Amino acid sequence: MTLALMTLAAAPPPESRKEGTVDVLHGVSVPDPYRWLEDQDSPETRAWLKAQIEYTNSFVHSVPRRPAIVKRLTELMRVESVEVSHTGGYFFFLKRTPEQDQAVLIARHGEKGKDEVLIDPNAWGGSKSISLMDHSPDGKLLAYGIRKGGEDEVEVHFLNIETKKEFGEVLPRARFLGVSILPAGKGVIYSQATKDGPRLYENIFGQQPKLIFGEELGPSHLLYNELSPDGRYVLLTAAMGSASEQDVVHVLRLSDRQLIPINTDIKARFRGSIGGDTLFVQTNWNAPRQRILAIDLNKPERENWKEIIPQSQWNIESMNLTGRHIAINTLENVLSKTRLYTPAGKLVREIKFPGIGSGSNLAGSWDDDVAFTTFKSFTEPTATFLHSVASGASREYYRQKVPVERQPVTVTQKWFTSKDGTKVPMFLAYRSDRKLDGSMPMLLYGYGGFTVSVTPYFSATYNWWIEHGGAVAMVNLRGGSEFGEEWHKSGMLDKKQNVFDDFIAAAEWLIANKYTRTERLAIYGGSNGGLLVGAAMTQRPELYGAVVCSVPLLDMVRFHLFKVARYWTPEYGSAEDSAQFAYIYKYSPYHNVKDGVKYPATMFVSGDSDTRVDPLHARKMTARVQAANASGKPVLLHYDTEGGHSAGLPIAKQIENAADLLTFLVSQVFPKPR
Repeated sequence: MTLALMTLAAAPPPESRKEGTVDVLHGVSVPDPYRWLEDQDSPETRAWLKAQIEYTNSFVHSVPRRPAIVKRLTELMRVESVEVSHTGGYFFFLKRTPEQDQAVLIARHGEKGKDEVLIDPNAWGGSKSISLMDHSPDGKLLAYGIRKGGEDEVEVHFLNIETKKEFGEVLPRARFLGVSILPAGKGVIYSQATKDGPRLYENIFGQQPKLIFGEELGPSHLLYNELSPDGRYVLLTAAMGSASEQDVVHVLRLSDRQLIPINTDIKARFRGSIGGDTLFVQTNWNAPRQRILAIDLNKPERENWKEIIPQSQWNIESMNLTGRHIAINTLENVLSKTRLYTPAGKLVREIKFPGIGSGSNLAGSWDDDVAFTTFKSFTEPTATFLHSVASGASREYYRQKVPVERQPVTVTQKWFTSKDGTKVPMFLAYRSDRKLDGSMPMLLYGYGGFTVSVTPYFSATYNWWIEHGGAVAMVNLRGGSEFGEEWHKSGMLDKKQNVFDDFIAAAEWLIANKYTRTERLAIYGGSNGGLLVGAAMTQRPELYGAVVCSVPLLDMVRFHLFKVARYWTPEYGSAEDSAQFAYIYKYSPYHNVKDGVKYPATMFVSGDSDTRVDPLHARKMTARVQAANASGKPVLLHYDTEGGHSAGLPIAKQIENAADLLTFLVSQVFPKPR
């Protein structure tokens, strides 16, 4: 053990039974020695989990710096947080005070009105949280979801904010893809995922729900519904998977129940919103960096479609309708820009953001002059700005007060060359007094998939890391949408290895340019990013000092068989197809762990309530790496029986979990305290 680092070794991990299960797929024998861990509820799995949880706890609680880490994270995370929206003269807040574990739903009539608590989940105890799902145009009727732990599923309730009483029926716990309150609050239209695929239902309160659309859709489809502001139309978008290459779009006219086809044959994405009688669509049809079309719903034929905002050099990230205008958010060399246009596509103004960070699109309603944007960065907690669409007046509305140490921090963007010669950017943040001598502990983050763009944001973990002399890097891997659909496609299906090559090249660049060195380099990713770091650690185990692999996909041969993973086969492919199996098996992390290899210190993170990515991936991979590892470094499973993929855990639990992850990383890559 080197004196320069406080790298803690671990006692031998718990034993994991190894079985002889072998599948033969397309003529290839595929061993699966920990298949038994797929059964989450079996007595053997529960006993194994108990031993793993105790093993992880014994390690993280033995690290001397953990109490100080908990204390500082508590200061950074137990702060007031506010999310705000506006409609019909009402301001709605999801607000959590420092003393509360969960956000409370609050309404205010007018900007100077009195705050009224509508729903307080803290009174329920446990790990239940709420989310605002829809409100009527006048703001008087709300739909809100109740979530348990980190589940994706919610139970939907309806509330009259004038009487403070619930109305209508409760929609039982399910995965909802859209909930829209019908005019006059007579009922609701909602899209719900079922085992056979998504289905659209109409529920007139007091009557049985009626299926109105979606019987032809299968388990790989997603179905989104959005009611027009005037309640006359419902926009229906059926997407093939989470990063759909083809959206089938219809508009349901409620007055006569006519289904108006918009796109049924073009292989492209069409995401839109309705304002008046016009459907405004953001699409990559003949435009890999996307453009905006206007479709008159009285003349919806394709020959009548109008391009109002053409494709530019930069990718359009999102389109919102607000104040009878169109708001467009783009990334320009991965720097956020938001602009406002007339319905005819004439530029009105640009919304300015104060530097390198994540600037949101304008969020509002078609008939509402009030709109909001947010901005955050590595060193700047979320600030919310209120805008008047008509006048252009803008002011800071709310800024999260976090006790950040005010010290000079360098936030910069660097470009490096990947394995195949592609230029890839990343963001870096570190204290300005740090020298580039290879001594900085580096936390490298990436995602690389499903058209998800990565831009700087504030996190308590990042802030602690930078405060204590480390550096944070966020890399814009292929697979995201930072540079349009071509960037996405170059990191999916048979080109997925490009994503891993980009990430590995980023690590090599950081070392070569003396930002860090191998034993100081930690990598982190979650969900699709968990697959990323799983592949990175199995392909280049000698390159990293520590790995945190959170809510990951790791057994890529069987991933499509569990929970909602059929949504992701358009992105990854499926081992059921022989050609796709060949490249999937080549990189699948679980199948590329090799006995006797010196793997870096690793923490896998998951929990029982992950109803999106099955926690079996983390369980099986933990057992496999623990058995194979020859480095003597710890391989841990951080498993929260209430944790999952979605937000919702109480803040106290969030602090404990964040402290465990940070404690583990610090024990491996930070200098020993003097």
